[in-house]
Amino acid sequence: MTEPTARLPRGILGYGTHVPYYRLQRSAIGAALSSGGGKGTRAVASYDEDATSMAVEAARVALRSFEAPIPAALYFSSVTPPYLDKTNANAVHAALNYPSDVFSGDMVGSVRSTTAALMAALNDRRPVLVTAADVRTGRPGSSDEASLGDAGVAVMIGSESDAPVIAEWVGGASATGEFLDRWRQPGWDYSRVWEERFGEAVYKRLVTEAANDAFKSTELSAADIDKVIITGLHARAVRGAAGAAGVGEVPVASDLTAAIGNTGSGHGLVALANELDQAAPGQLLMLISLADGCDVTIFRTTDAIADYTPDTPVAEQVAGGNDNLDYAKFLTWRGFLDREPPRRPDPDSPAGPPAERNVAWKFGFVGSRDRSSGAVHLPPQRVSVKGGAVDEMEMVPMADIEATVTTFTIDHLAFSPSPPTIAVVVDFDGGGRFTSQLADADPDEVEIGMRVRMTFRRMLTANGVHNYFWKATPVR
Repeated sequence: MTEPTARLPRGILGYGTHVPYYRLQRSAIGAALSSGGGKGTRAVASYDEDATSMAVEAARVALRSFEAPIPAALYFSSVTPPYLDKTNANAVHAALNYPSDVFSGDMVGSVRSTTAALMAALNDRRPVLVTAADVRTGRPGSSDEASLGDAGVAVMIGSESDAPVIAEWVGGASATGEFLDRWRQPGWDYSRVWEERFGEAVYKRLVTEAANDAFKSTELSAADIDKVIITGLHARAVRGAAGAAGVGEVPVASDLTAAIGNTGSGHGLVALANELDQAAPGQLLMLISLADGCDVTIFRTTDAIADYTPDTPVAEQVAGGNDNLDYAKFLTWRGFLDREPPRRPDPDSPAGPPAERNVAWKFGFVGSRDRSSGAVHLPPQRVSVKGGAVDEMEMVPMADIEATVTTFTIDHLAFSPSPPTIAVVVDFDGGGRFTSQLADADPDEVEIGMRVRMTFRRMLTANGVHNYFWKATPVR
């Protein structure tokens, strides 16, 4: 890593996270299998969430938190990308309604891919949106199954000319080594790990090297650091990293694993976001990431952070989860338990041409408003339902507008990986009616008058094609 060369301060302009609604009690694993498990909970992406949808939701939280510029580039990082041989970042790009000149690209395959995306953004001179998300799993009863978790994160990197920098990039360093720690071949459902003591010894050496180089290049010392954030999938190496980095006396931030698990690709940035939620101006935060090497990144919070209000703080998302997810349902969602679906024909995969023609609607959830009557149409229409005006429409983004349930039905027969399906008719604030599925809700809690907001989800997968669209979810 090199120090930033831009004249204006460069760093974090805004950030957002998405911690899924559902939690699995680790004790439920041990109760079912008589092995594994432990204390606490892990975050679980619902059956209709994946790395792409969680990256979209995290980015939406970030963009609601500040006056965000249109980025020059959007990066997507994941160890569990929904697609190979197709750019996953393009779906994130479309869901955020970015213009076509915003470059989008994937950095996938390892947890360190997120550091690659972050470094590319920090060394750029333009605003760049970095997103990362994983749906982590492990063999039933394994340590990974209990200790890992699911989440997404988004960080907008830029300079002072783009928006107020709330955490300035001070510098950092990296140390790389080729060694066998954790690996997964394409098609495997879970990763394998080498004996922990070997990896611990290698990581210790790399952490010491990266930390020493970071302090040297930034002319800082351990005494200057206010908080250190240490993340990685090698638990023993993480526990010893503070001492190896020479920051053993510095307060260590919570890495949130007790409540949501280690969320893989984005976990370091999730933990950093949690610290930024509560940081004061002038604090030095040192992020140490262990993944096939060690990467040290140092940020200094600015006066602007005092005026930054996160749309949904990390702690609020962590505390707001439903921790009563049934273990059998969890296994079904992850594909380890093949349960009988409702007696309905298998769904067809979405076709390419109509999906491309309707990107603004399908991915961006953009409706049309009649300029004369103000009637809002979902999906967009050419002819107004009020007055019959033709082609007198303006496009209106609807994804961030809340709505109210006017009626609903519980469908036990519709095809779903997790029946029953809840269908709701919602009226949007300011106009517009739409029939939608309701996500992250139990049938006994839905009611007329319930307030909902929209969330980007994977409706189904057929013939290897993921059908992304929008669902409603309760405002809690």
